[in-house]
Amino acid sequence: MTCNLPSAFLERMQEYFQDKTEYQAFLDSYGKERSYGLRRNPLKYTKEEFEAEMPFALKNVPWCQEGYFYDPSEKPGKSPYHENGSYYIQEPSAMVVVEILDPQPGEYVCDLCAAPGGKSSQIAGRLQGKGLLVSNEYVSQRAQILAQNLERMGVKNCVVLNEDTAKLRDAFAGSFHRIVIDAPCSGEGMFRKDEMAVQEWSPENVQMCAKRQKDIMENGAQMLRPGGVLVYSTCTFSKDENEELIKAFLEKHPEFRMDEQIPTEAQQKAGIVAGSVKGTMRMWPHKVDGEGHFIAKLIKEGVFCVETVSDVGKGNKKKQKASEQKEKQALFEQFMKECLKEKAQVELQELGSFVWRGDLLYILPATFPMANQELTGLKVVRPGLLLGEAKKNRFEPSHTLAMCLRKEDVCQTLEIENAEAYLRGEVVPCDSQKGWTLVLYKGRPLGWGKASGGVMKNHYPKGLRKG
Repeated sequence: MTCNLPSAFLERMQEYFQDKTEYQAFLDSYGKERSYGLRRNPLKYTKEEFEAEMPFALKNVPWCQEGYFYDPSEKPGKSPYHENGSYYIQEPSAMVVVEILDPQPGEYVCDLCAAPGGKSSQIAGRLQGKGLLVSNEYVSQRAQILAQNLERMGVKNCVVLNEDTAKLRDAFAGSFHRIVIDAPCSGEGMFRKDEMAVQEWSPENVQMCAKRQKDIMENGAQMLRPGGVLVYSTCTFSKDENEELIKAFLEKHPEFRMDEQIPTEAQQKAGIVAGSVKGTMRMWPHKVDGEGHFIAKLIKEGVFCVETVSDVGKGNKKKQKASEQKEKQALFEQFMKECLKEKAQVELQELGSFVWRGDLLYILPATFPMANQELTGLKVVRPGLLLGEAKKNRFEPSHTLAMCLRKEDVCQTLEIENAEAYLRGEVVPCDSQKGWTLVLYKGRPLGWGKASGGVMKNHYPKGLRKG
């Protein structure tokens, strides 16, 4: 592999590693098999449940409490467990970023460069459905993939946007408790994993990335509350995109300081090393079982606080009943009464505001800083939790809602063994069920079915069907 690496890159890395032995170890890592990782979804499984049930040979990732190494020959990405959101396939080194961010339930968190959704889904697991996650992606096609991955993982309290960070800066000034910027970069840390990253690399691209990263950092800094935490990360080795960028940022922003407690002792034991600026850390492919990563943790001066929001959903629901959407709302309420248990209905009401957009019904998170403006002027991929669509004389629940529900939330379920047939869109045989039914695999939802006359019409989305 090293013979394919750009010569200018190799020259720079040789300057970085003054120790010839370590430089050779770095080069040798490109001839070794890379590590593969998946991350447990805490919205679906406890650690004990997950380790008892998964049919794969898993080994814990030492720097992530939900992370595991897996054998690629077992192909967990092809399993029904993947489709029901039991886990997220993620490069092991990337899992440490959210560990450093350390989001807590009830906080407002922004993932500013979020696609394809690894870090956003990890943040959502830590929030446990409380507070707010805003996940943004500038490239529209990637923003759609981001939304689909968060849907699969059963994330309720998330807004997905497709915007330039400068526009978000103006819309969300001082709004977030924590922000992660996994910045678009030159990708040097992914050379072993991604041949395209090697082909696209050039010294000019490094400088272009550094300029873009500087702009994103400036915008993100203004979106952070006093006392808030900003974690900056890249999957590249270039100091221009890492330590030098952080030093320049700190010189311009005295209101920020580094958290010099990273890397922790446990992280150092796992092979993670400190960067040349205190409060930064690096992951090298010859030192850890993962690819290259850089992480910096910054704290904004001021007092950190989290508000409590109550009864927002109920109040907005009452307002919605009195509105021109009364007929559609009645269809939805009929669905809830027939299909959802009372506790689940209350939990939905407490999530936020019921908002109709045409025939589609969403719950806009109650804690959203711009809830009263309904995201005016922003490119919105997902304004909140999509509940479903009002059609002629009925309400049809969304796949997004199905993936957020638990077995105990619904009045009717069907556990299936042949998940592959359901995922292909085939009709499912059933006994006495009638009406909307949550289809389960190993107790976790795969999607909806609608039962009648001993068969269940398959409502797994056509765009997701396998084969």
